[in-house]
Amino acid sequence: MTKSTLIAFIVGAWALAVVPVAQAAPCLTVTITGSQGGPQVYEGVAGPGTLISYGDDADNCSAVRLQFDSGRGTLLRLSQLKVQSAQLNAIFFTHMHNDHSEGFIDLLMHRWFGFPTGPKIDVVCSDDAVSPFGFTLSCKRFVAHIADTLIESGEIAQRVTEDKRRPAAGPAALANLMTFQPKNEPQLVWSSGDVKVRAIRSTHIPGHASYRVDTPAGSVVIGGDAGNDTPAPPRVSSTSAQVEMLAKGADIIVHSTIHPVMAPDRGSGMRPDGFYRQSATDDLGRMAQRAGAKNLVLTHLMPTPGAPTFGVWKVPGGPLTEADYRKAAQDGGFTGNIVVATDLATLRLPAK
Repeated sequence: MTKSTLIAFIVGAWALAVVPVAQAAPCLTVTITGSQGGPQVYEGVAGPGTLISYGDDADNCSAVRLQFDSGRGTLLRLSQLKVQSAQLNAIFFTHMHNDHSEGFIDLLMHRWFGFPTGPKIDVVCSDDAVSPFGFTLSCKRFVAHIADTLIESGEIAQRVTEDKRRPAAGPAALANLMTFQPKNEPQLVWSSGDVKVRAIRSTHIPGHASYRVDTPAGSVVIGGDAGNDTPAPPRVSSTSAQVEMLAKGADIIVHSTIHPVMAPDRGSGMRPDGFYRQSATDDLGRMAQRAGAKNLVLTHLMPTPGAPTFGVWKVPGGPLTEADYRKAAQDGGFTGNIVVATDLATLRLPAK
């Protein structure tokens, strides 16, 4: 080999060595694990919950999985997505209402039963919040006592005799509690690599928080049941100013909503406080437009499309359709993509 040939060979080899290896593109999916509004039930619709999964095209967006709220049926909906309880990295609670939390009982029990040696799940929620009526809303105690009935029934002890790997303290032993004090400004409450989750105080019940997930593939805001700090009219809007701040420039807003037809002056018979502490669909459209969001996912629908009543309250004019919700958001001025959620409805960023 001549000297010039050797030099060419070395330079060529060096050039090959420094050529960057192509990486799979980052991606994110948002899946509604339950779209039912409130503790009511209607034709098997699961309770409120949203799964956010982030990764890249090589792992089908599944490197990190975050569950926001866990209403009844969450575990079953996750199983339909072929996601096991042990594959969730963290769960975030917006507030301590049973329709947003009761599904976590069987989810954590399933994790303890089937995957006892797996990693703990991060449980992210507000610190204890004292109600103006004197009682305390406590995510901390909810998690600590999550399996009390199963402990009292003897099932936990029985299952431990079957598999000594299961922690004798029960499912709570597999929860890594991470509480924070909600503030009027976004604060970082959880992170893993490129995934950052921030929270902000919002109004519904004491301790309510809304979240924003930021990733290289896009951003998602989970509003929960947030409403305006002013509890009833006269007010500018029914939506939360804090959530609007959090949602500036977000790709997707996922938010609970109540249709304007349920307003107390429309003949539904609904309690005024129950109606006014939710965000009306038309106001959500206005808020999402002001925030510059590209997608608005309406979930926790009150009432569920097709239902003649919302709990004990009638739907004036008869059951609503998905088109009714979409029109209300458009009437509010939103010009982006509107998704009226059904269980397992999914959005992907970037879209294929």
